[in-house]
Amino acid sequence: MYEAYFGLKENPFTLSPDPRYMYLSPRHQEALNCLIYGIQERKGFMALTGGVGTGKTTLCRFLLSGLDDSVATALIFNPALSDLELLKTVNQEFGIKIGSGRGTKKRYLDALNDFLLANFSRGKNAVLIIDEAQNLPRETLEQIRMLSNLETATEKLLQIVLLGQPEFMEMLSLPSLRQLNERITVRYDLKPLARGDVSGYIERRISAASGCAEKIFSPESYARIYQVSGGIPRRINAICDRALLVAYSRDRRVVDRGIVRAAVFDLGPGYLTRMSGQKARRWMEVAGFALLCALFLAAVFFYGHFSFLEGRVK
Repeated sequence: MYEAYFGLKENPFTLSPDPRYMYLSPRHQEALNCLIYGIQERKGFMALTGGVGTGKTTLCRFLLSGLDDSVATALIFNPALSDLELLKTVNQEFGIKIGSGRGTKKRYLDALNDFLLANFSRGKNAVLIIDEAQNLPRETLEQIRMLSNLETATEKLLQIVLLGQPEFMEMLSLPSLRQLNERITVRYDLKPLARGDVSGYIERRISAASGCAEKIFSPESYARIYQVSGGIPRRINAICDRALLVAYSRDRRVVDRGIVRAAVFDLGPGYLTRMSGQKARRWMEVAGFALLCALFLAAVFFYGHFSFLEGRVK
């Protein structure tokens, strides 16, 4: 709706993980470097964790878009699969056909192994990325561990990247998953954007959507956006999208702090109550002090009121 008004070719703040809009903050660059290293060095298992909306999926899409034909890739978004369904999906993603007949675990494994050996003989690598790994059933995780046995005497034939929320690392600490946990040699926990990266993130997306770095957001608006979003890209997208809509409806060419405030109000209580831990503690201290004062005044009032009544009764 507002794209033409601001000179944009498309919406720059959609929630889809489009690699064209990737902003490589220092933290995202470091995470990307870890994954590239793990793939190039054939480390086998890698784990990328981070909170909801921190950009794990977009980062991996960006990684895949940068790999050349020497790397075969497979991406699984829905991990709620049985061990057999997982093998079937992996084969499908790599374009492996097993022919007619009943698809058994052995047939899928043999077909995958043959593919990986042929791929390796041509000097190529193979990468499997599994998103939302915290939702994987235990039996499926064990099957994933077994995939690391597809190797030569010296090299891993398949590099597996597991993307998950922080609770995924808690799952891996369970005794039943100790063998898988020990095989993950490359790990990175992706944190939200730092305060100074929010302006770069917003400007990068606007530039990608318009072909030029238009100054649509005022410098003062960045601080408010960071404060409310906590530096989480998905939340920044939602706030900026609504802010542009508010600015458009008010016939304003620049998004200032007031428009951001209105946008946050429109988004609802979940965004209105978002604040940093330090600010939340200060708010709690002020609220607690105010409550004590109110209780004290109430006590004084009732004591005085009852004393007055008692005097009249006498």
